Amino acid sequence: MRKNVLVAFLLVSGVLVAQESKVNVKESKLTVLGTSNLHDWHANAEVMSGKGTFVSEGNTLKEVKSLNFVLTSEGLKSGKSGMDKNTYKALKTETYKNIEFKLLSVAKITKKSEGVFAVETQGNLTICGVTKKVNQTFTVKVTGGKYLLSGKQTIDMTTYGIEPPTALMGTIKTGKDVTADFSVTYN
Repeated sequence: MRKNVLVAFLLVSGVLVAQESKVNVKESKLTVLGTSNLHDWHANAEVMSGKGTFVSEGNTLKEVKSLNFVLTSEGLKSGKSGMDKNTYKALKTETYKNIEFKLLSVAKITKKSEGVFAVETQGNLTICGVTKKVNQTFTVKVTGGKYLLSGKQTIDMTTYGIEPPTALMGTIKTGKDVTADFSVTYN
């Protein structure tokens, strides 16, 4: 009996596993950070989804075969209804419901420490119906069948045809760059 268990363990421990995973919303967080001429601001993503196919051997990431992430535009909440209204207007949420990242290729996977990897990618980022290729580097922590992706991406809103929101008849103006700070779990 012990021999069978040992043989089964040895066979399983060296096997590559390709796993399709979905975003675990409860364990994920994405915050959009921005500036204005008055003060810095932020909005948290409350509605998101996505899928990814990861190939791993134990806690070693071997490949990211596919990855997409979808953020519902009106799921961005700042805690201030007036600011949210201006954000949704700028994002044209009546027409464009989602912001989406879709992986095109992985350039490099580098081990940083046990179970932690830097992943350099290129993907399509679609905002307001405009799609641009972006280089995105993020960290992946592999643990127990979960893949925790974290990083930051600065986005120039004007390259997506978005006029940075204003308030109080233009006296408060936001900066054209925002940063998406994310920690998203796929399992």
